[in-house]
Amino acid sequence: MKIVHTSKAPDAIGPYSQGVIVNNMFYSSGQIPLNAEGELVQGTVEEQTHQVFKNMQAVLEEAGASFETVVKATVFIKDMNDFPRINEVYGEYFSSHKPARSCVEVARLPKDVLVEIEVIALVK
Repeated sequence: MKIVHTSKAPDAIGPYSQGVIVNNMFYSSGQIPLNAEGELVQGTVEEQTHQVFKNMQAVLEEAGASFETVVKATVFIKDMNDFPRINEVYGEYFSSHKPARSCVEVARLPKDVLVEIEVIALVK
């Protein structure tokens, strides 16, 4: 197992890593809309979702993976009414390549953010 860490995404805010590689698979921790300096991105659910994808791209690249090698995504959202707006942003990053996905509404997310996404990807 190899721990993945990049300074281009926020540090973990607890006793976990940004992600791990086991064999040829990368498992990310959930990414929330913190910038690389650890500051919360305020704003719309779309702005928060773009920041989540910026963080995800950084950890995927550090792992030797990419959005094109993602096989499964799990999306956690605070309000299912935001689903269409999150889905629109999600589709900008997964347009031609469409991995399997689950989407779950949750009571609360870390730092009261609106969205959190985790992925599993093949390492190139």
